[in-house]
Amino acid sequence: MPISDQQRQEIAAQRAESHTTRRATVPALEEILYEAIPVLDHGFVRVVDYMGDDAAVVQAARVSYGKGTKRISEDKGLINYLIRHRHTTPFEMAEIKFHVKLPIFVARQWIRHRTANVNEYSARYSILDNEFYIPAAEHLAAQSATNRQGRGDVLTGAEAERVLALLREDSARAYAHYEEMLNADSSGNRRDPSRQGLARELARMNLSLNFFTQWYWKTNLHNFLHFLSLRADAHAQYEIRVYAEAMLDVLQRWVPHTYEAFVEYGLGGVRLSAKALDVVKRLIAGEAVTQESSALSKREWRELMAALERSEQ
Repeated sequence: MPISDQQRQEIAAQRAESHTTRRATVPALEEILYEAIPVLDHGFVRVVDYMGDDAAVVQAARVSYGKGTKRISEDKGLINYLIRHRHTTPFEMAEIKFHVKLPIFVARQWIRHRTANVNEYSARYSILDNEFYIPAAEHLAAQSATNRQGRGDVLTGAEAERVLALLREDSARAYAHYEEMLNADSSGNRRDPSRQGLARELARMNLSLNFFTQWYWKTNLHNFLHFLSLRADAHAQYEIRVYAEAMLDVLQRWVPHTYEAFVEYGLGGVRLSAKALDVVKRLIAGEAVTQESSALSKREWRELMAALERSEQ
């Protein structure tokens, strides 16, 4: 299950509390504060704290010349300008903290974003739960023939059934051996009083990368947008992309003006190299441009044609 009974009780207790504050709060984000948003089969994302809002971004950008205007249209325009021209510092003035439950292999991708504060569940101190990720049938794909880090056609029939069986069998066996080596149950109690059991920090090495871990992940808005620009992209691995998509919904609640600008100029926009821009100008002028005459590599040409929704010929 995505959250345990104990976590559910803790969330209910947190949501039952209210605090009086003079700092900025966001009602739409307060609505889901502490709640677990399910992701994958056992994972979740939940907001546990935040600081600042769209106004914090605007305030930071205008600090050099005072308070400035407070009209929403002008605030939105300023945020659009900042995103469009890749100004970053004002977006560092707002922060957000998540509690995330995710497969270990997703965590190892995620941790590559080094511009955040992370504190992960310790399997040296505690025993990991018997929860592991098994892909849904529609996400069980073969290796791509053209992309070394991507997926190709979806597996079907007996091959798909065999892969799923192996994943389940191997995960169940690994956890059974993990418990056997620990000589302990999930509460840490000895199963066989006559044996000591292996240290947790050693027994954990037997578990596979599809087992779930948890962490607290805190980042500022600028680095959060960078994370989303890469991980909410259609080319990102599905298992991390679904976390990013859930967090996009959080972003919209938290900073709606920034979200709109990010979708427009970040997720929905395209950055062009000088050579690619030259190709676009030549196409607009009616010239028949080919990859060979474009000065672009084959990969750059494919990406540009995809962005322009044109055939490669």
